[in-house]
Amino acid sequence: MSTPDLLQRLQALQEEALRALEETHTPDALEAWRVTYLGRRDGKVNLLLRALPTLPLEERRAVGEVGNRVKALLEERFTQRRDVLKAQELARKAQEALDITLPGRPVLRGRLHPTTQIVRRICEAFISMGFQVVEGPEVEWDRYNFELLNIPTDHPARD
Repeated sequence: MSTPDLLQRLQALQEEALRALEETHTPDALEAWRVTYLGRRDGKVNLLLRALPTLPLEERRAVGEVGNRVKALLEERFTQRRDVLKAQELARKAQEALDITLPGRPVLRGRLHPTTQIVRRICEAFISMGFQVVEGPEVEWDRYNFELLNIPTDHPARD
């Protein structure tokens, strides 16, 4: 195979591969494309590059350089296409996961602290028994707890 013929076939293969790559729309088809064009054993690019040893040394370098550029371009486009297909797949899954006909999620409201809930239940129980709930100062003074109740100063409750 001559150098111009090999260069022409590489160019034609590049155009064919890029056209076929644009027609892939699924990950399986993309993998089949990769095996067909970039596969190690039977990839079309590698099959063409196997003809390099038959060329003279100067031509072999030039054709090898072109072949490597074609292969690098195809690998780059393959990666870009794979990323595009992954993004489309994620968008499709997100679209399926979101059902706009469902009602919105309820707004979560805060809750009372468990201690507050228990105190309120205890107060309700005492109220139902006839007691009255009265709130007073936070700090209890000796005057209100003992003196006004006429408890003597030497009483043990004052300890």
